Amino acid sequence: MVLTALVIYGLTRLTERADEAHAARLALAMAAVAEERLRIAAELNDGLGDGLAAIAKGARLALAEPSRTAEVIGEVVATARAALAGARTAAAGYRAMSLAPEITTARAMLSSAGVVPEVRLGHTEPLGLAGALLATVLRESVTEIVRRGTARTCVIETEESDGRMSLRVTNDGARTAADDGLGDLPQRVAEAGGALTTGLTPGGRHTVTVTLPVHAETRSVPVPPPTGERAEGRWTALVRGEQAAYTLSVVLLAAVVVGFSVKALLYAPENVLAAVACLAVIVVLQLRSISGRHMWALATMALLTYLPILAFGRAWLGVAGFLAGPILLAFPAPVAWPLVACVMAATAATGAALGLPVPETVNFTVGTLVTGLVVYGLVRLAQLVKELRSAREELARSAVLEERLRAARDLHDLLGHSLAAILLKCELARRLDPARARAELLDVLTMTARAEADLRAVSGGSHELLLTAEAEHARSVLAAAGVEVSMALDHDVLPAEAETVLSAVLREAVTNVLRHSAARHCVVETLADAEGVRLRVRNDGVRSLEVRRGSSGIGNLSTRLTSLGGQVTTEAGNGWFELDARVPLDGLGDPGGTARRPAVRAM
Repeated sequence: MVLTALVIYGLTRLTERADEAHAARLALAMAAVAEERLRIAAELNDGLGDGLAAIAKGARLALAEPSRTAEVIGEVVATARAALAGARTAAAGYRAMSLAPEITTARAMLSSAGVVPEVRLGHTEPLGLAGALLATVLRESVTEIVRRGTARTCVIETEESDGRMSLRVTNDGARTAADDGLGDLPQRVAEAGGALTTGLTPGGRHTVTVTLPVHAETRSVPVPPPTGERAEGRWTALVRGEQAAYTLSVVLLAAVVVGFSVKALLYAPENVLAAVACLAVIVVLQLRSISGRHMWALATMALLTYLPILAFGRAWLGVAGFLAGPILLAFPAPVAWPLVACVMAATAATGAALGLPVPETVNFTVGTLVTGLVVYGLVRLAQLVKELRSAREELARSAVLEERLRAARDLHDLLGHSLAAILLKCELARRLDPARARAELLDVLTMTARAEADLRAVSGGSHELLLTAEAEHARSVLAAAGVEVSMALDHDVLPAEAETVLSAVLREAVTNVLRHSAARHCVVETLADAEGVRLRVRNDGVRSLEVRRGSSGIGNLSTRLTSLGGQVTTEAGNGWFELDARVPLDGLGDPGGTARRPAVRAM
């Protein structure tokens, strides 16, 4: 009666604890993300926030004291350069924990160059310090493939085992084994304790293979407990609840196994010491089963189930249930249940061989199944509590990692563009007469306010962008660089998420025009049709078809657009470069009306 009550209480209480842990995991992951946002905000405000404040202060000082304009603008330019470098460094640092952004960039680059990419991933993230070096090798390898323009297919593979990770990039372009174009990367990889090799497969395909150690202590993403009285209370309650549930499961399992063992000892008074020794081993094996499947323990359990029958006879028949439970845990159902049936049949056969009455034999046989189910339930619930704790921690780590990648995208796509535009305006103001420089400095103040809003967005704040306003800003920045802009926006009112993503695409496109070309003409246009909305940016002055190195912009844009079901493509030819982004509008939020935006045209 006592054992039955313990079993019912244990199974009920453990089920409740497991449900509580399962229900709390998302809330705690969100709390971890909130903590990471606060950490990112503090980190960025100490550097970039102070830099933006210094830029705004310098611009106001130059406006207030025209006689010092040249001196002050020089200081502002230096500050803007440092802020831009800081933004790029921070973005690279956040991205370094994961190879996923670089793989996305590689896909986009290869597809745009007419190379069919195939990706086979066999690693887990985060990668830690090794991620940055692996990303560099992947970037340089893909850049070289695109630059040569002879490949038609490219396979990117990753593998991880025994604390080491391998990255392999294989393509069918025409090359030689010694012709790798990887610069000093083999030396850098060697200094990190790895190896980088290039060669040709028997089929003539060129392969770049890099292997690096991936240390557990450097790849973990720390998830600190949330701050705040309510959040800390929830976190503490969950951790204590998980520990209490696990302890309860172990205690109950031990109590039930010991209880059944005591019942068995009542039938073996003559060999009690030997029986106690055997049962003690069985208890230990049952408790060890919580930590996972151990086939050697299962084999030992099988021996302890049947061999002692020769010494203890009828008293040992009840032990078969302790074998049935671990079998249910160790094998999938299609295998486990037939094996349990065999154990029950063996119990029945043994009872018949010992000459037991039929009712007693049936009781032992059914008891084998019942005991096995009780052991299975208690052990499985204990395992479930451990799995939920691990899953909660992994979910929080994944959420924090995704938050860092989001911050890296926003740093590059939003704040990076704003800082580049500020730097351009400051450089222009330094070269103009005081009257014209004043107008540029006023623009710098406006752009600084925009950059501060971008910084808040990077730190997790809400920041929706308007495509029309972004287009006018793009026109201003391009015009300041001497680029003639032709603009035609022709689309309906867009859902906020689509408008924000397309605005980010336009920012990146304008940044690329300024950084990677000697453009004199730029065309910006949007088109709307039944399939969605399309943004196209074209510019001349492409210096060459040389693929630029170290860029994460296209990959970031691909990630943003893919989240909405869209895509981005690029094409270069005849001295022109074109970026084409498409976003389907089906399934997105309410655009807020059906009125049509007037087309904006500039020649």
